[in-house]
Amino acid sequence: MSAIYRTEAEGQWLRQRYGRTLDNAPVPTQRLRVPTREGETFVLACGPEQAPPLVLLHGSGANSSHWYGDLPAWSEHFRVYSVDLVGEPGLSAPSRPDLATEASALWLDDVLAGLDVQAAAMVGMSLGGWTALDYAVRRPGRVTRLALGCPGGLGTQRRWSILAAGLLMLFGSRARKCSVRYLVGLDRSGNEAVLEEVMAVFTRFRPRTEALPVLTDSALRALDLPLQVTVGDRDRMFDSSETARRVRACVPHAHVRVLPGVGHALTSQTGPVLEFLRGRAAHPG
Repeated sequence: MSAIYRTEAEGQWLRQRYGRTLDNAPVPTQRLRVPTREGETFVLACGPEQAPPLVLLHGSGANSSHWYGDLPAWSEHFRVYSVDLVGEPGLSAPSRPDLATEASALWLDDVLAGLDVQAAAMVGMSLGGWTALDYAVRRPGRVTRLALGCPGGLGTQRRWSILAAGLLMLFGSRARKCSVRYLVGLDRSGNEAVLEEVMAVFTRFRPRTEALPVLTDSALRALDLPLQVTVGDRDRMFDSSETARRVRACVPHAHVRVLPGVGHALTSQTGPVLEFLRGRAAHPG
């Protein structure tokens, strides 16, 4: 476990903290542990068991608590499975599938098999967005609808911005807070609690550092499913204008939303995503 945390003790601290957060979930939940080829995967389930399945995949440095603001609304209409990605600061195994291969899709195959889900709608954020998109490309028909927030794999990853922010993390608490504000885009009032949460994780956690593989135009053109992509025009981690341009060109039926003045951290998207998941989104744009 210590390989993905700065020390074993800090990893234990984060896992215990997450355990307390799970005790305060906003809706009744079930805690599931699914065996996979990458190790045990933790899944937080909620909503009616007979409702259509919805799989949630969070971003780097996060876990299922990322979706707490969305669960009350989404679980009214779906059987929601919020998956802790392996290799991230949740309760899943610390293994990290090679993103340049089919390993991530094979892991997700195992997760869905363990949940007895044949096909599902998916929502993915950042790294989770890349994971969901990669899966939709490799497993046609298994993803029924796909909603992505600031996903990797489409626009250029801004490696220099990430590196600069990482260097600032070495220069005390004030510099660390500035670096996180800059990189994630949590510079609006009301985001202080989210900022503190991100700080608590990334001062103890070692995120993946490799560039996310970029999907080809031909792979995107093969996507034959309802697709919503939401990006912030001030995203400092991925080139959001390139993301929007490529999706509009390659997947003309997709609904593309570019939010002005917004960075990588998307907030207050519960309603628009739910409308899309229920087939009520606006026309492509």
